[in-house]
Amino acid sequence: MPRPTVAQFVYGSCTVIFSALAMLLLSRASSGPGVAAVAVTALALGVLVATVVPQPKAVRPVRALRPAEAGEPVPAASRVTAGAGEAVRGRAA
Repeated sequence: MPRPTVAQFVYGSCTVIFSALAMLLLSRASSGPGVAAVAVTALALGVLVATVVPQPKAVRPVRALRPAEAGEPVPAASRVTAGAGEAVRGRAA
């Protein structure tokens, strides 16, 4: 399992703090069980947000496509003959 990134910690923490404040203000909970329910809900919401934040993808080196060097046959559509470029230039002139 990969380690959480800084962005996941920040988003999760901010979600817990702001959602707890908002729920406490909106619900006007003053009893112990009410505050505990708000805290558990805010924590669950923060964990959910932190896990949804996308992880950075590992950078892979780009592999150059050289079928001739790899021993694979070159498709006929990608072959360029010596006269093909001259024929195209001749049409444009």
